[in-house]
Amino acid sequence: MAKKPATIQDIARKLNITASTVSRALNDHPKISRHTKDAVWQAAREMNYQTNTMAANLRKGKANTVGMIVPRINRHFFSNVITGVESVLNPAGYNLMICQSEEKLQKEIENIKTMIANRVSGILISLSVETRNTRHLQRIIANQIPLVMFDRVDPKLQVSQVVNDDEAGAYDLTLHLLEQGFRKIMWMGGPRISSIYRNRYNGYRKALESYQLSPDAMPCFEGPATLVSALDYMRDFFQKGNRPDAVFATSDYMAMGTLQACQEAGLSVPDDIAVAGYSNEPFAALISPKLTTVEQFSEEIGRATARLLLDQLMSESDETISRKISIKPKLIIRETSLKRKK
Repeated sequence: MAKKPATIQDIARKLNITASTVSRALNDHPKISRHTKDAVWQAAREMNYQTNTMAANLRKGKANTVGMIVPRINRHFFSNVITGVESVLNPAGYNLMICQSEEKLQKEIENIKTMIANRVSGILISLSVETRNTRHLQRIIANQIPLVMFDRVDPKLQVSQVVNDDEAGAYDLTLHLLEQGFRKIMWMGGPRISSIYRNRYNGYRKALESYQLSPDAMPCFEGPATLVSALDYMRDFFQKGNRPDAVFATSDYMAMGTLQACQEAGLSVPDDIAVAGYSNEPFAALISPKLTTVEQFSEEIGRATARLLLDQLMSESDETISRKISIKPKLIIRETSLKRKK
């Protein structure tokens, strides 16, 4: 008779550790030591252990699928987050179901209904710009489906979350512009009801105040974070004879729209006006002049988000402990913000 494959509990008993530690070691969790991981994998091979995530989930009445809701899949940031998520979930036996909210609250609600109907094992979500409250997420929690938020989150909701430290990133960028000697720095961003734009504005404001400058005295544009919206606004802004020293656009697409408007107005960047963006989109290093921006480490955000979800999926406890992870971004200084030497 064929030898029965070992279970996680069998490995735990052999090594005198908990089953949850075995699960984390098998999934290469960063908080498990290399020594423990090696011991677990050796025992797993010796005991003929085979992962069977699908069977485990079917017993729970769920599929071996994780649902993921993003505002737009065609953004470099979100595609990289997805890559990071899959690099953790796929080896653990989970597939990813990806839906787009297209920045619409109603679409976000429909996505959640679809995922619950498909009995997903867990849900990852980054909120749309229309999402002003998160009452609809309570349906996920009521169905006892593990939930992790990332990037655009509701900080008041008691679930695990992974965010970029947008306030720090915006502070560093604005401080760089100030150190270059710019004093009339325009803020250009998406709706501040969204946590990411609100936090970026807070970082911008704190940097200005550190130089005894009032944010209220600075030109400001708040609208869709797109190339077209920034282009249309800046065309009109320049035609009225307005011109800041510098523009801090809280997305690289808005920065691109600003650069195009500058070109149309005959303004030289950075001699006449400096421009900086946020997100380090692939084109930022390819255009001329090259765009100063902020790197968000989106793949690492994806990996951290997936690990938090796996912790919940592998937990033997009914109690869910929410954790929050903040990833520090990095300022990337390029030509569009550097004053040229005379």
